[in-house]
Amino acid sequence: MKFLEYISFRFLVLCSRITPFFLVYFWADVFYFIIYYVAGYRKKVVIDNLRKSFPDKSEKEIKALAKKFYHHLADVTLEAIKAMTISRKQIQKRYVVENVEIPNEYFDRGQSVLLLTSHYGNWEYGMLATDMAIKHQTVALYLPLTNKYSEKYGVTRRGRFGMKMVAVQQTKSVFDGSIGSGPFGVIMAADQSPSNVERAIWLDFLNHDTACIHGPEAYARKMNMPALYMRISKPRRGHYKLTFEKLIDNPQQYEQGEITRLYFSRLEKDILECPEFWLWSHRRWKHSRNKE
Repeated sequence: MKFLEYISFRFLVLCSRITPFFLVYFWADVFYFIIYYVAGYRKKVVIDNLRKSFPDKSEKEIKALAKKFYHHLADVTLEAIKAMTISRKQIQKRYVVENVEIPNEYFDRGQSVLLLTSHYGNWEYGMLATDMAIKHQTVALYLPLTNKYSEKYGVTRRGRFGMKMVAVQQTKSVFDGSIGSGPFGVIMAADQSPSNVERAIWLDFLNHDTACIHGPEAYARKMNMPALYMRISKPRRGHYKLTFEKLIDNPQQYEQGEITRLYFSRLEKDILECPEFWLWSHRRWKHSRNKE
C-alpha cells in the first residue's frame, strides 16, 4: 500500500513537472474549491484558531480570512509538488532572497548560524532558495514521513542543490561536527508544537498561552550560535521574498526564554500583517499549561 502511495505521488510530481505555472494555479483554484467547499479540510480547526487569535474580528471577517488562507494553502500544496522538480532559474525568479550579506558576514568570520523560519509563505521554495543564496552549507531539519519511499525521494529532491536534510530525531548530530569543518547554517521551523511539553517554553502568542519548542534556544546557547530571522512575504501569487534579519548575536547573554520570546514576537508581527499566509490548519494550541 505504501509503495502504491509512493507511485501515485511520483505520478503527481511528473504531471507537475510538465505543467506550466499558469496551469498550476488553475488547478490550485480547483483544489481550493475542493478542500474548502467540498471536503472542508480541517475547517473547524482553522476557524477556531482564527477566532481565538483575532477575538476582535467579526464572523464575516473570520470567514473571509479563512477563505484567503485556503486559497494560499492550495497554492502552497501544488507549489510543494512543483518544488520537487523546479529548476534553479525558476526558484531564483520566484523566490527573491534579500540581505544575504548578513549570513555571509558570519560565514566570512567562520561562524555557523541558526536560520529561524516558520510555516509561513512557502517553506519548500524557501529551503531551496536559501541553500542557493548564502555561502554556508545549509542543513534543514525535517519530520520523517510514515511512507519511507516518499521520504527517501523527498530528501533526495530537496537536497539536489547541495542542502543536507536531517531528521529532527538526529538534530544532535548536526552540532557534533558531522556536517564538516566549515561554518554551516541550520534551518529550523521554530513555530512547531513541541513533542516534549515538559521542556516547552511558555509564552503569549496570538492571544494564546503557547507551548514553544525549546530546541532553537537550547542549541543557540549551547553552541553560542547567532540566530537570524527569515522574514517571508508574498508580493503576488506564485512569488515570494525572503529577507534575512539579525535576531540575536550573542545568545549566551540572554536570559532563559528570551530568545524564544524574541522569535515569536517577530513572527507574530508578520502574521498580524498578513495572517492568511500562516499555516492555520495545524493544531498549534493542542497543549494546555494547566493540564500538562
